[in-house]
Amino acid sequence: MKLKSLMLMSGAAIVAMPALAQEMADEMTIVSWGGAYQNSQLKAYVEPYQAMHPELKVTWDESSAEAVAGMRAQSEANNITWDLVDATAADSMRLCDEGLAMEVDHDELLAPAPDGTPASEDFGEEMLISDCFIPQIAYSYTFGYRTDVDAWDGRTPDEICDVFNLEEFPGKRSLEKRPHNNMEWALICDGVAMEDVYDTLETEEGQDRALAKLDTIKDQTVWWTSGADTPQLLADGEVVMGSSYNGRLFSVIEEQDQPVAMLWDAQSYDLDGWVIPEGLDEPTLNRVKDFLYFATDTQRLADQAAWISYGPARKSSAPLVGKHAELGIEMAPHMPTNPDNASNAFVQNYEWWADYRDDLDSKFQAWLAQ
Repeated sequence: MKLKSLMLMSGAAIVAMPALAQEMADEMTIVSWGGAYQNSQLKAYVEPYQAMHPELKVTWDESSAEAVAGMRAQSEANNITWDLVDATAADSMRLCDEGLAMEVDHDELLAPAPDGTPASEDFGEEMLISDCFIPQIAYSYTFGYRTDVDAWDGRTPDEICDVFNLEEFPGKRSLEKRPHNNMEWALICDGVAMEDVYDTLETEEGQDRALAKLDTIKDQTVWWTSGADTPQLLADGEVVMGSSYNGRLFSVIEEQDQPVAMLWDAQSYDLDGWVIPEGLDEPTLNRVKDFLYFATDTQRLADQAAWISYGPARKSSAPLVGKHAELGIEMAPHMPTNPDNASNAFVQNYEWWADYRDDLDSKFQAWLAQ
């Protein structure tokens, strides 16, 4: 049982919710992804919030990759142990459709922009893809590659289809152990136009076509399940190129100074944000709401970009993005939304994946086992 404390939220604090007395839990379990991304949340959101609320104990659970399964299991057991969950856009839609995540009024729950623009307008329709989704960042799945591969004879990959080119770019690859992104990239490199990818992937023929393309590199692929895997595999020289979150690759390139570079071609855009589990007790929900009002305001989202190369979800945050908090380098050129990086970006269809994810997961895992 969580301990409770009676808190009076200050109306004087810039980021405080409207002043009212309400009981708030003094423990909160946050589910996230671990690694550099979770550290950026810690530095930008959690530590400043705890400085204002020293009575609060925060526990991290690095289970966001299993957000849907975890929230389903907790709901079925009538035992909600997660208080706030970081989830991808597609997963948030599934959780909302299944009644596992709480619907929210974004303008009521979240702070307006500094100029008074309501939160819903500051985030914009492209970010508010679900009634349950509270956006944080725009990020991408893309590829990193070693810059010191002797067998490449001085060549460097500059397009997504080089991932499938074992002749000019021999060596092990790493790909995520799920259909998401892999199927799209495979179809693009099998000649399907970006705008036709999901229509093709809806058909059995299109799915088989994607898997056949992946077959061409299957025996040269290491399959990853954690965001930390590809950066470590690249740093250790176990693979010559591999997919990962762009923020993880930024870390291995800029923070660890490894001989790795970024391949931005056909980077796959995604959104990430918070969902609130249905069924929280009132003091816990009060705490979560108070934290979210703080953690998603304009300054806090800009602050997160000082720790990781993900674009803040609010329009008003973008002009405030500056230098890396420790490295001192300008962060804007490292954002997936930077025009120089986004010239051939691929925008995921979140609604499509929310509808087809379970079926394609089963088919993909069966293919892996062959």
